[in-house]
Amino acid sequence: MSSTPMIPVLERYLDLTSDRHQVTVSNMANIDTPGYHTRDIDFRAEMQRALNDSGPSQFTPVAVKVAGLVERPDGNNVNLDREGLMLSETQMQYEIGVQLVKSEFHRLIYAINEGK
Repeated sequence: MSSTPMIPVLERYLDLTSDRHQVTVSNMANIDTPGYHTRDIDFRAEMQRALNDSGPSQFTPVAVKVAGLVERPDGNNVNLDREGLMLSETQMQYEIGVQLVKSEFHRLIYAINEGK
């Protein structure tokens, strides 16, 4: 399926958005866990790392603690407003990736059918 160079890049893009979604949902699930600190994936850095990596498409993005968030007395710093925004952003990124994959496949079908 890697007959076009965009497919592996888009595959990594979708994997990364999916992983970021999981981290965000995990943050939301731990809103009442004392001492839990919000985690996130540096999307740009991880995408750049994925693009520079010439190996297989399997990669493990690094979830890092997010600095600068207000910590409650129990040590937890999860902010539902922020997490909801991150969830929406990640969903839009994923939808864009899916549309790009569809576009690549339509382009391949067009080429296979010799422009008909």
